[in-house]
Amino acid sequence: MDEVSRYAVGLDVGTENVRAVVLSVSKSGELAVVGYNEGKSVGMRKGVVANLAGPAGAIDKMLGEVEHMCGRNVDSAYVSTNGSQILTTNTEGMIAVGVVDHEIDEEDLARVEDVAVVGRIPANREVLDVVPLEYAIDGQGGIKDPLGMSGTRLEMRACVISALTPNIENLRKATENADVAAERIVPSVVAAAKAVLSEKQMENGVAVIDLGAATTSIAVYEEGDLQYVGVVPAGSNNITNDLAIVLAIEPELAEEIKTRFITGNMSADKTNVIRINRGKEERVFDRKEVETVAKARLDEIFGEVRKKLKTAKYDQRLPEGVVLVGGGAKMRDIEVFAKEALEASAKIGMPRGLGGVAGDIEKPEYAAAVGLAMMATEDNPIQNNTPKKKAAKKPKTKKSGPSFIKKIFSKF
Repeated sequence: MDEVSRYAVGLDVGTENVRAVVLSVSKSGELAVVGYNEGKSVGMRKGVVANLAGPAGAIDKMLGEVEHMCGRNVDSAYVSTNGSQILTTNTEGMIAVGVVDHEIDEEDLARVEDVAVVGRIPANREVLDVVPLEYAIDGQGGIKDPLGMSGTRLEMRACVISALTPNIENLRKATENADVAAERIVPSVVAAAKAVLSEKQMENGVAVIDLGAATTSIAVYEEGDLQYVGVVPAGSNNITNDLAIVLAIEPELAEEIKTRFITGNMSADKTNVIRINRGKEERVFDRKEVETVAKARLDEIFGEVRKKLKTAKYDQRLPEGVVLVGGGAKMRDIEVFAKEALEASAKIGMPRGLGGVAGDIEKPEYAAAVGLAMMATEDNPIQNNTPKKKAAKKPKTKKSGPSFIKKIFSKF
């Protein structure tokens, strides 16, 4: 492999599946996929660790193939989290920075971020990220990056992403038990947005909807920054379970009906019956009954999504519409259903523009894992690339951003 390349790993730990993507970064900055894999997740419930041994075993088994594919040991990664525990809080902070000709430096930015967060986020929640939305110097607002500017008073308006501390600690323990250190933990929908959104979309206004197995997450972007994150505790598996109950069939058959015959375009002309061969037996189902069950659940999920958008004051206020990712986005014509339910343009989002074996993972379900790896390449410009043996180690902390806030919290 290219000795001048750097490497980054994204680990998406979902309720139903766990996926990993390894990216290499050339000296010129080009990204290439050198390893990937997915496997069934165990011990997760609605995005939260329910059994420490389950996720660890699933991660370790899945990463074995990844390491064989890329020829490297995976001992650290950016890891996803999910569930209704994730919240965004809009905060403000203000500090005095000195005399008129004082140039604002990194320490000033850290101090104003500290003021905006400490005391505003409950003690039982861990700050995952602080997204500066706007700075103001001596009352002049609309500043994106005040570094090097002069003034006496610095203000910041920010969006703080947090999650319940016990859930985040359990996720760290689960990855550590698989000999993988969680360098940073990121909401899956935020990671997916990194892989599928363009700068233009984020500037104009867009929402990413991650249709997972047990949860549906929403992230709203405007003016280039994250504005809101929300989670609905229902996903595509609920459709499968509803079909199994109403049709009195096993979940495996219900999943096959969902993936093969259910479509988001309910009005399209179709046959009146669904036929599935199971060995020598042919199973016949009424299509109208199947679609009624699926539509009821989809109406509920997208109804809750729309409520989240209304709460964030972005309902019907997204020029770029919505981008669908996650395993649930594989449902045929789901973008048609989303467009009607949310009254906004909708399309499927897939990772693009990567080299290597990227063609194999240009799928909506890989968006979060790819986005996590992309974030790792940006946050860690210098990495040790020599292959090394696995060793359990404590998570690394970043020198700025959320980890700085964690240091402040530890003092209390």
